[in-house]
Amino acid sequence: MRPILVLQLLLLLAAPAAAQETRIAAVVNDDIVSLNDLSNRMLLVMRSSGMEENKQNRDRISSQVLRSLIDERLQMQEAKTRNVTVSTDEVDKAMDRIEQNNRMAKGALAEFLEKTGIPRAALVDQITAALAWSKLVRNRFSQDVQISDEDITETLARMKEHADVPQNRVSEIFLAVDNPTQDGEVKQLADRLIEQIRSGVRFDAIARQFSQSPTAAVGGDLGWVTPHELAPALGDAIQKMKPGEMSYPIRTGGGYYMVYLLDRRVLGQPDPAQVELSLVQVVLPTPGGASDQQVHSAAQQISETVKSCGELAKVGRERAPQTSREIPEVKAGELPTQIRDAVLKLGVAEASKPLPFAGGVAVIMVCQRKDPPGGLPTREEISESLARERLDTYARRYLRDLRRGAYVDIRG
Repeated sequence: MRPILVLQLLLLLAAPAAAQETRIAAVVNDDIVSLNDLSNRMLLVMRSSGMEENKQNRDRISSQVLRSLIDERLQMQEAKTRNVTVSTDEVDKAMDRIEQNNRMAKGALAEFLEKTGIPRAALVDQITAALAWSKLVRNRFSQDVQISDEDITETLARMKEHADVPQNRVSEIFLAVDNPTQDGEVKQLADRLIEQIRSGVRFDAIARQFSQSPTAAVGGDLGWVTPHELAPALGDAIQKMKPGEMSYPIRTGGGYYMVYLLDRRVLGQPDPAQVELSLVQVVLPTPGGASDQQVHSAAQQISETVKSCGELAKVGRERAPQTSREIPEVKAGELPTQIRDAVLKLGVAEASKPLPFAGGVAVIMVCQRKDPPGGLPTREEISESLARERLDTYARRYLRDLRRGAYVDIRG
C-alpha cells in the first residue's frame, strides 16, 4: 500500500511527558513513532547543530525530522526481516568515532548529552539505524558492486585527460522528493535550512541530521570531484562558486540539493586533506555560570598571548585539563570541516582565533606540518570511490522502494 502522507503535524510539545510518550506522531507499518520520540530527536537536532531553540524553528524542522524517524523505522524493520542486527559494542565504537572525529576527549560526548539535556537514547537510536542500514545495503548489493580493472583504468584515463581541470572539494545536503505533491514542502525545508546555515549553524551539522544522502554520515562530504562527475545542474553551480560559498536549493530529478564548496585545486596537486599535522587544542567549556561572550573573550586572550605549542599546552593543563589535548599526529581530512579549514590556514606556532566547538570554544595551534606529494589517486582509492558511488545509488533506490511499499499514517 502506498504511504498516506499528511503534510501538517500539530506538535504538542507542551503536553505532559507521560502523555506525550504514548501519543502517536506516525504509524509505520506495525510500528509507531511517538510524540516523545519526535520531541527528543528535535532536541538532538537543534542542540547538536547549534540551531536556536524556538517555536519557529521547531515548526520549520518538525516535518523533516519526522520523515527521518519514519525512514529509520522502515530501515530497522527491513533489517529485522533480513536478520541484520547491531550490537551494543558497535554502537559504543560509533560513539567513540564521533568523539574522535570532533577531537573530543574520551567520555566527552556523554557529558555533552547530559549537559544539554539530550536523552542518550535519541542518539543511540539514530546511530543504530544508520549502522543497520549500512550493513543491510552492503549485504544486499555488495555482489552487484564489482569494480573491474577496466572500470579503474577508464576512470584513471579520464582523470589524466582532465588533469588541468580544477577539482572541487564539495559537501552536499540532499532532500528527496518521492512524488510531485511533496515538492513545495521539500523546497520550503531546503530554504529554511539555508537560512539556518547562513545564520551560523554548521553545514556539516545540518547535513548529518537532515540530508538523505549516504554522505550524511560524514557531514555531506563528497570529497574531490570535477564538474563533469556531478549532475549537470550541480556541476554548473559549482563552477560559478568560490570556496566558502553555498548554493541555493538546486532541483534535480530526485529532489533538492544544496552544495557547499570547501576548496578547489588542480588535479595532481597535493590534497590538503592529506596534510599531516601535529596540534595542541585547548577547549574552554561553557559552564552554566559563564556566558558565551565571557568564554569567547577568554579564548581570544589566549589566542593573542600564547607564542608556542608549549605555552598553549600549559594553558590547557591549567585552565581546561579535561577538554584540552595534544594531538601528535593527524591528517587534516580527519578533522571536522570547520576546524580543518581554520587549521590549514595557520602557520607553525600560530594560534587560531576562537573557534566554535562542541560544548565550548577552542584555540588550536599547529606544532608541525608535513604537506603530501602531488599526484593522481591510486587504483585502490579509485576502486573504493567507484564502489561507494554505486552502493549509494542502490541505497537510495532501496529506501525509495521501502517507502512506496509501506503503510505510513501521519497523525495530525
